[in-house]
Amino acid sequence: MGENVHVPIDRSSAGDPARTLELLWRVPAAAPRRGPQQRLSIDTVVAVALDVADADGLDAVTMRHVAQRLGVAPMTLYTYVPGKAELLDLMLDAAYAQMPRVDTSGQPWRARLTAVAEENKALFEAHPWAAAISTSRPPLGPGMMAKYEHELSALDGLGLDDIEMDAALTYLLTFVQANARSAAEAHAARQDSAMDDEQWWAASAPLLEKVLDPRAYPTAARVGTAAGTAHGAAYSPEHAWEFGLSRVLDGLAALIDRHTDPTATQPQ
Repeated sequence: MGENVHVPIDRSSAGDPARTLELLWRVPAAAPRRGPQQRLSIDTVVAVALDVADADGLDAVTMRHVAQRLGVAPMTLYTYVPGKAELLDLMLDAAYAQMPRVDTSGQPWRARLTAVAEENKALFEAHPWAAAISTSRPPLGPGMMAKYEHELSALDGLGLDDIEMDAALTYLLTFVQANARSAAEAHAARQDSAMDDEQWWAASAPLLEKVLDPRAYPTAARVGTAAGTAHGAAYSPEHAWEFGLSRVLDGLAALIDRHTDPTATQPQ
C-alpha cells in the first residue's frame, strides 16, 4: 500500500477553538492583561492583515509583516492574536461581515440564489486569497453567521427540509468557490507567462499541428478547436461561470420541484 501524501492547505478554524471564538465575538479575556495599556485593537490588526492579503496574497500575511505594518514589535502582535491561524479566521469573518447583501424578498428562487452566487463571486474578486481557503470548519463568527442566515433565506419557503437547505447552499457555494479558484489560476497564468491567451495559443499552435493527429483524437480535436475558437482560449472564466451557474440551478430545480410540484417525477 502506498503512503498517504499530505498536501499542505490553508484552513479556517485551525487555531485554538476557544480563543478563536473569543476573538471572533470580541469576548474579553477572563483574566485581565497586565502590562502597558494596549494601543491597538483587534479590528485594526485584522484590517491591516486584510490589506496585506488583498495586495500580496495570503503568504505575505505573517505575524512579523503585519506587525511591521502596524509599527509594533512582533511579540506585541501576539498579545492581540495568538497566531496566523486565528488571524486567518478573523480575516475571513471580517470579509464576510463586509459583504453587500441584496434583499431579494419576494423574487423567484432562481433570482434569489443567483444573487447569493454573485455576492460570493464579488467576495472572491475583492479577496482572491479567500477562494483558496478550505472552510470545511468555518469560522463561526458574527460575519459568518450573518452571511449564513442571509443565504439560507434564499432557500426558505421552498419545501426543503433543514438538511436539504444546508446541502443546497453548500452545493451552490462550492461551485462559486471552484469557479473563483479557476479564474484566479487563469489570471495568474497570464501574468506569469507575460502573454494573453491568444498569444499563448499562437505560440503553441505550430508545434501542436505537428504532434497532434486529428485521426487519433478526432473528438478532442473537433471539440477543442470549437471551444478554443469560441473563447479565444482553452478556458474562459466568464463562460464557465455562466454555464456552470445555470447547471447548478437546474440541478437544484430538480430537487425543489419535487417539493413544490406534486406531478414532478420522483427519483427511482
